[in-house]
Amino acid sequence: QVQLVESGGGLVQAGGSLRLSCAASGSIFSINAMGWYRQTPGKQRELVATITSGGRTNYADSVKGRFTISRGNDKNTVYLQMSSLKPEDTVVYYCTAVAGRVIYWGQGTQVTVSS
Repeated sequence: QVQLVESGGGLVQAGGSLRLSCAASGSIFSINAMGWYRQTPGKQRELVATITSGGRTNYADSVKGRFTISRGNDKNTVYLQMSSLKPEDTVVYYCTAVAGRVIYWGQGTQVTVSS
């Protein structure tokens, strides 16, 4: 089992920046990749960015050049540095971890970008 706890969401003006953090605990040795998804009410959860245990990253086209995903030195924490935020980035962000064939989710953190 892997537990994920997100932090760092909040309210920011358009053009501003926020950094989300996600700390993993439990069977962290089994994690292959971590990442961030986001979900607008009534819509499917969509990929924002992922990072593998080897450091390979992947981004949604909508955030390329604005968001950066990284892992802490302990490999148990993943960050999402968000810059040049837009009102359309307003949504709940979820941390995810893949361990073998199991996908774990955090509880979500709200990001609100005011225009």
